Amino acid sequence: MKFLELQIKGFGKLHNRSISFEDGINVIYGRNEAGKSTIHTFIRGMLFGIQPQRGRASRNDLYSRYEPWENSGTYEGALRLEHGGHVYRIERSFQKTRKELHVIDETLGRELEPDRALMDELLSGLTETAYVNTISIGQLKSATDSGMVSELKNYIANMNTTGNMALNITKATDYLKKQRKKLEAGVVPEAARSYTTLLSEIKALEKEIASPEYENQLSAYQRLRSEARSLTEQKQKEKEQLLQKAARGRQALSQGQFTDIHSIDEYQQQTSQVYQEYQAVKASCEKKIRRILPVFFLLLAAGCLAGAAWCRVSALTGTARSLPGLTPDGSALVLAAAAAVCGLAGMFAAFGLRRKKKELSLSTQALQETFSRHLGDSSISQEAMDAFLTRMNEFRRLCAAMDKSDTAILALSDEIASLQEKQNTCTEAIERQQKNQWELEKKLELLSNYKTQAEALRSTLAENSRLSQELSAIDLALETMTGLSTSIRDSFGLYLNKTASDMISGITGGIYTSMSIDENLNAYMNTPTKLVPLDQVSSGTMDQIYLALRLAAAKLLQEGKEEMPLIFDDSFVLYDDDRLKSVLKWLAASCKGQILIFTCHQREAQMLTANQIPYTCISI
Repeated sequence: MKFLELQIKGFGKLHNRSISFEDGINVIYGRNEAGKSTIHTFIRGMLFGIQPQRGRASRNDLYSRYEPWENSGTYEGALRLEHGGHVYRIERSFQKTRKELHVIDETLGRELEPDRALMDELLSGLTETAYVNTISIGQLKSATDSGMVSELKNYIANMNTTGNMALNITKATDYLKKQRKKLEAGVVPEAARSYTTLLSEIKALEKEIASPEYENQLSAYQRLRSEARSLTEQKQKEKEQLLQKAARGRQALSQGQFTDIHSIDEYQQQTSQVYQEYQAVKASCEKKIRRILPVFFLLLAAGCLAGAAWCRVSALTGTARSLPGLTPDGSALVLAAAAAVCGLAGMFAAFGLRRKKKELSLSTQALQETFSRHLGDSSISQEAMDAFLTRMNEFRRLCAAMDKSDTAILALSDEIASLQEKQNTCTEAIERQQKNQWELEKKLELLSNYKTQAEALRSTLAENSRLSQELSAIDLALETMTGLSTSIRDSFGLYLNKTASDMISGITGGIYTSMSIDENLNAYMNTPTKLVPLDQVSSGTMDQIYLALRLAAAKLLQEGKEEMPLIFDDSFVLYDDDRLKSVLKWLAASCKGQILIFTCHQREAQMLTANQIPYTCISI
């Protein structure tokens, strides 16, 4: 594989830049802060994408550091590369709100689905962790991080004896362990004891269920309550009818201005007394003497007065006319006194007649009002009085009927209260029955569960022997897989040590010819007398050793695939001239693929030119 061109629309400080690469060694020169690391990171982003972090980590993550300085809406670009004889163009948008990935096969002229299989093919099977720890070497970062250990261990564990990834020992081992865990969960060592306990619980529940407490009497109580409710409704209707009848009777009494029998009797007595008075006064007023007597006395008084006047006139004229034995003046006085007495008697008789007529008028008016109210006719007669008495008897019978209705209403109220109490009693009994039935259902459900568990335990007891045999088979398989994995790991470790030793010899110009790498990728230099840890060598030598380790790991991980370009981003700053010359000559001779060297110094280009090593210089 080789990179052909970068098209940067917006990435960090770079905008609308296009950079082309050639075969072999490409030296990308630029002063500090010219954007070399930005281009290096852009290549990584185009291959693997850039995911923004969350929370506090997002403040200084890779995504935030390389957001475009200008026009943040152009956080995107493209990478053209050649792989397997085809030219591909990878286009990515890094925007949080518009993440896009397109892969175009320019050779065939069509867009491909950027699925995992296609990307694994283009990336030669490298993950981002493996990429960062092998072929992509940043400034002062030749050493691998802890993630590379996991990558290599996983790769080693998943290789078979042919050196490919056909057998996934890790996944197979995990699967067997999960199966063993499932089988162990199915084996119940205490199955027999649990089964006995369940049988005891089943017998106890069956005994409880057979108790009279759980006898179903719900229908009987519901029927009794329904009968009581129907009878209550019937009695309530009867009571309502009686209440309406009583209300009409009270309304009739109220219209007659009566409240009870006592008020009727008192009213009848008063009316009878008025009628008697009426008859007496009427009879008195109808006597002729009472009408004649006032006139008689008045005429007599007038006669006496006339006689007195005549006697007086006679005395004055000297005719000497008088009553016997009296003088004319005396006769005049006597006759005048008699006229006064007769006048008074006439007045008293007239006043007495007037008073009797007034009493008659009042009695008549009272009787007329009474008869008009109760009989509808104001005529006064003995027949009217008899009709009135009959009407009063009707009111008495009405009062008696109302008393009877009140008694019946009270009896019905007591009966309704008793029926309602019966309903309440039935309702409480129904609620108890429902609760008992609910408890019974729960107990039956629990009994069913117990029986199901007992059946399952019986099956479990029968299966325990078979499961034990399967567990033994799984244990044997795990033991075999472990042995196979160990064998592969050992052989792969020897291969990694040999490859790294060959590379360190070329990188150091033969100063060191052998090195050892443990399972945690800790490197040691082999000398004729001992293994030398890296902390006992110079920083330049340490950088060379880690470079050999990275390249050895990259070679092994890409074995059988088209190798990706090597990228060095100011990776040789700690190298002196001799070390730099050795590593450049070795890279030119040993690495047949594309190499990108980012640098802020002229000495890499000068060293390549001095040693007549072909290269392409790109200035940014």
